[in-house]
Amino acid sequence: MGELVFVGLGLYDEKDISLRGLEEIRKADAVFAEFYTSLMPGLSIGKLEALVGKSVSVISRHTLEEEDGKPILQEAKKGKVTFLVPGDPLIATTHVDLRIRAEKQGIKTRVVHGASVVSAVIGLSGLQNYKYGRSVTIPFPEKDFIPETPYRVILENRIMGLHTLCYLDIKTEEQRYMTVKEGLQSLLYTEKQKRSHVITLSTLVLGVARAGSDNPTVKAGYVGDVMNHDFGPPPHTLVFPGKLHFMEAEALITLAGAPEQIREMVE
Repeated sequence: MGELVFVGLGLYDEKDISLRGLEEIRKADAVFAEFYTSLMPGLSIGKLEALVGKSVSVISRHTLEEEDGKPILQEAKKGKVTFLVPGDPLIATTHVDLRIRAEKQGIKTRVVHGASVVSAVIGLSGLQNYKYGRSVTIPFPEKDFIPETPYRVILENRIMGLHTLCYLDIKTEEQRYMTVKEGLQSLLYTEKQKRSHVITLSTLVLGVARAGSDNPTVKAGYVGDVMNHDFGPPPHTLVFPGKLHFMEAEALITLAGAPEQIREMVE
């Protein structure tokens, strides 16, 4: 039987591939990629193919989820296949199901990790990694229904003094990428329904755009101000800080333009 190697592409463009990942791709008999789980704003398929010296077959969500990744597994039974995934293959964008299917069919699997939005946003935030709680995705509304899960997760983390990383929904097929403003509007709508004072215009929040690029936008402040900040093109991410260490407050002020008053929040 063959081999299936999951290769993380990183965050921004084709130059984010690690040297190990590049080596694996160049040795592969077939190369597949998906770009529906995350946006790599600087990526060009043409430049990617020129860099790796291989033709890259881009597959859809339908192929992976409805067809169980059969085209990939069929090729992997015959030889070595690399599957390219934005970010890190099995963290923010999970393809564990495909890996399990491969192993059960006798196909050897390996993972070449790439930079993840998780570590990138946490690093850009200046907030300490071990103080982050459960992360959550803020989805686009469906028929005027807005899920309460993001609101609840932020509340639960805050009770424990933990920070919350919020991914913002993307719909690649529709070319829709949720912005910081849309994410905050969704949470404020839930606040109106729940009235638990979790998300108000005076809540401290951090917005990050295009993490991993040469010009990421990182802005911290109160919800009312951050909503009106120009973050530029997607992808966008939100972070809701919990209890602040004095060094975290200093980082938000110095690196993300947070107001000086947040020093009063230090515990």
